[in-house]
Amino acid sequence: MHALLVIDVQNDFCHGGALAVAGGSEIVSGINKLIGQFDAVILTQDWHPAGHSSFASSHKEHDPFSLIDMPYGAQVLWPDHCIQGSEGAAFHPGLNVDRADLIIRKGYNPAIDSYSAFFENDHKTPTGLEGYLRTRAIDEVTLVGLALDFCVNFSAVDAANLGFKVNVHSDLCRAIDMDGSLEQANKAMSGAGVSID
Repeated sequence: MHALLVIDVQNDFCHGGALAVAGGSEIVSGINKLIGQFDAVILTQDWHPAGHSSFASSHKEHDPFSLIDMPYGAQVLWPDHCIQGSEGAAFHPGLNVDRADLIIRKGYNPAIDSYSAFFENDHKTPTGLEGYLRTRAIDEVTLVGLALDFCVNFSAVDAANLGFKVNVHSDLCRAIDMDGSLEQANKAMSGAGVSID
């Protein structure tokens, strides 16, 4: 069984959004064309409460995109984005969400960010996705979405480390590419055995 994981194709990560990834809106039609080819489709959705600890606005002495140490490790401070129930947190209006078997919301704990579809950023607290995939007898996942160097990367590496066969369709992803983050992500994914095309 093979699942498609569509990572964070939300308004705030697309054109005009609070944390827009260049070209983010361009991948939507290609993802829609892929959806019918898989046994299961899982969407992830960044879902932050207002005032989340990963927001730069919660750390007045720090600018957006600066790096701070949190109890669970290094954390990039982001502009406020994907706030629960907001238009920015909604899926891109062109995305075919009707085919989704499951929607995983992440980043809702105000004290910790969550890039991966599988774990929060402490790399220990699970989202429940692994259990869902195993009970559905899914052993292979293909990832698309936003952003390649953060949430797609972390999700792909975690999936590989959990023993799933993992593919990333890089043509249906877009990256932030901040301070070499894309190169680092590609190395991390390749090192974990992820197939990138």
